[in-house]
Amino acid sequence: DWSAKKCSLGRKNSQSVGPLWWQASLPSGSQCGRAPHTWLGRPETLALGGGSGLEGQWLCGFKSLFVGTVITFFPCERGNFCFYTLFCGRMKGMKSYNSLNDYYRKLFGEKTFKVPIDAGFDCPNRDGTVAHGGCTFCTVSGSGDAIVAPDAPIREQFYKEIDFMHRKWPDVRKYLVYFQNFTNTHEKLEVIRERYEQAINEPGVVGLNIGTRPDCLPDETIAYLADLSERMHVTVELGLQTTYEETSDLINRAHSYELYVETVQRVRKLAPKAEIVSHLINGLPGETHEMMIENVRRCVTDNDIQGIKLHLLHLMTNTRMQRDYHEGRLQLLSQEEYVSIICDQLEIIPEHIVIHRITGDAPRDMLIGPMWSLNKWEVLNAIEAEMRRRGSKQGCKAKEQRFVC
Repeated sequence: DWSAKKCSLGRKNSQSVGPLWWQASLPSGSQCGRAPHTWLGRPETLALGGGSGLEGQWLCGFKSLFVGTVITFFPCERGNFCFYTLFCGRMKGMKSYNSLNDYYRKLFGEKTFKVPIDAGFDCPNRDGTVAHGGCTFCTVSGSGDAIVAPDAPIREQFYKEIDFMHRKWPDVRKYLVYFQNFTNTHEKLEVIRERYEQAINEPGVVGLNIGTRPDCLPDETIAYLADLSERMHVTVELGLQTTYEETSDLINRAHSYELYVETVQRVRKLAPKAEIVSHLINGLPGETHEMMIENVRRCVTDNDIQGIKLHLLHLMTNTRMQRDYHEGRLQLLSQEEYVSIICDQLEIIPEHIVIHRITGDAPRDMLIGPMWSLNKWEVLNAIEAEMRRRGSKQGCKAKEQRFVC
């Protein structure tokens, strides 16, 4: 079991790298904690569990560790000792990529909430406009499973969400309204305008994020978004998921990559102040490591985008993709595979593109797998540890963008 006696812990450079930087020194080859191997060689990551012996204890007079704390060890041999740097909780201030949190702090001058809203839209591949049944990975809530009060009126949803977020961050006073689930431009313009305006005029709102598809952005809707971009920060979150037509057909996206590229060009032309964020999913049926890297390469070189979301495929209950899994057409990624894929992708994404996501959240009671994805901070730390092991950073292998303006 863990015990404070086995590790000599001390704080280091807390002013320059944040309050969660710790230093440990151990005899070379010794073990610290429950790990079944010695802490030598590559960086290692683990999460403290109940009964570890460290939770709730004060170490060297500093903040106590707690169940769920994630620790990443960076070994470096010096004489008869191995020195380890421990990151307790999420690594802060040292990311190897252009993170969304850092971007928003620079843009708005402080931490800003992204407030998810269910505005009651549908999808064209659900309602019969282009297909039926929706994307095979999608739940009945259309990716809005974490929204606090999805059935409430839009304005009420907004205040319930920020009240919930203020429990953790009570001092935040700026908000981005995020119309998240389903396709939030799949309606007549007057309906879109009426629903958007219910939330975006509330005090503290500095921007609008819109989740949508490339087949649901007619010119008149883009013109409305251009008008909004004169009032506030506007981001079009454009679902792509894959650049391969065979995969797109398999998951019932019902639009082509060619249409996606054309839509990005129209948004850039008609609403030049709006930012575009592309969504891709890693781990879709039949896609190899190389195909997932190629998805990102095409996305960032063919399209004038300002951000990207890299999702892990979550296999959820009551989705059509369950059949693919049970019939052997879908293999869920391991954490090690996912970390390697993400790091390879980050290396080819130009450094100016904002990374809006490199892992995600799924409700525990709906998730079939991968179950390791529930340990979000452990995954994030493992990605950062691997980037540092490689001596790598976002964009270090990026190619010249070739999109048509």
